[in-house]
Amino acid sequence: MFFSEAEKEQIVGAIKRAELNTSGEIKVHVEEHCPLDNPLDRAAEVFDLLSLDNTAQRNGVLFYLSIRDRQFAILGDKGIHAKVGQELWEEEKKLLIGYLSAGETVNGLCLAIEKAGKALQTNFPYQSDDVNEISDEISFGK
Repeated sequence: MFFSEAEKEQIVGAIKRAELNTSGEIKVHVEEHCPLDNPLDRAAEVFDLLSLDNTAQRNGVLFYLSIRDRQFAILGDKGIHAKVGQELWEEEKKLLIGYLSAGETVNGLCLAIEKAGKALQTNFPYQSDDVNEISDEISFGK
């Protein structure tokens, strides 16, 4: 198993807190092995498979982790990317690299989720008619 039950709860809790004040959607997907050479290409496939590209405001964010390969990717949909640009994703990447290198995957992931949530809140504040379009649960691949 990739995460203990307590770690899963910690990550899902971070997603729920990050989405409280935004209409944006955050998803974590974990696989043992990345079937493609580039984890960003795989993240794009997963993004589509999980329908993150179908949110009303195109403001979904995916954190993709390939455990055995020690790779990850962060992908934001068109709406959020247009607002924050590549700079946010580079900051997120640096943050995660530091925590992953120190063996603190869960803490790093939770901090990166929090940071993405703040960016989403700034650019896509919560609307009274907001619906949770994407499950907050971690999805797992092979």
